[in-house]
Amino acid sequence: MKKLLYILILLISFSGFAQNTELFDQGKELYKNGKYQQAINAWMQILDRDEHSAALYFNLGNAQYKLNHIGPSVYYYEKALQLSPNDEDIKNNLAFAENARIDAIEPLPKTVFSKWYKSIASVFTFNGWAIMAVAFSIFFVILFLLYYFSIIERRKRLLFAGSMFVGIFLVASLTMAFITYGDFTKKQPAIIFASEIEVKTEPSMGSSVAFTLHEGTKVQISAQDGNWYRITLADGKDGWIPATDLKQL
Repeated sequence: MKKLLYILILLISFSGFAQNTELFDQGKELYKNGKYQQAINAWMQILDRDEHSAALYFNLGNAQYKLNHIGPSVYYYEKALQLSPNDEDIKNNLAFAENARIDAIEPLPKTVFSKWYKSIASVFTFNGWAIMAVAFSIFFVILFLLYYFSIIERRKRLLFAGSMFVGIFLVASLTMAFITYGDFTKKQPAIIFASEIEVKTEPSMGSSVAFTLHEGTKVQISAQDGNWYRITLADGKDGWIPATDLKQL
């Protein structure tokens, strides 16, 4: 009975994969023919099945950009970049979409240490750093065991030095995994989807206007009060907007 259940699950999985592949290819063909909205509709069916990939988000961003939907295009490029942080095509297209935004926000100046940390942390996601830590730990154990059972003095020295060197990388990658995971859980980025929105000083429509934002602008959610989010910009400004006017990444 269990074997039949496993076979049934396997068949359903293969069937779902085949359907997703067919929908993805169908969307690509529609995109080539200039039918961007139909392509989006096909790809959204894949998302509705809880299937995610950098390629899927990248193509959705391209189609939204072709329709001049700046907010959704920035959103999907950012989603693609989360899954593939070193993809140059995604970075370039995201830059094009960001240049089409109305809001030009100058970020606060960063220290040399912050720039250095960001450049290193962006190499992998926290999952990537965790995988690196596991790989280094396995390599460290192998080298240490070889060192322990080796009887040749020169080889023992080399293996010991190698294990210590790998150990340093193990600690560094493990540290980066914890730090980047902490950053991931603390940050709540979102993209403005409303064409224009007045940011309020308090979470109510009757409060005064702090400033105005337009679609495609990236913000950080710092607090929530009912159906209102407190957002913070890269330049340090903050205020409140309705939850319906943005979409969390």
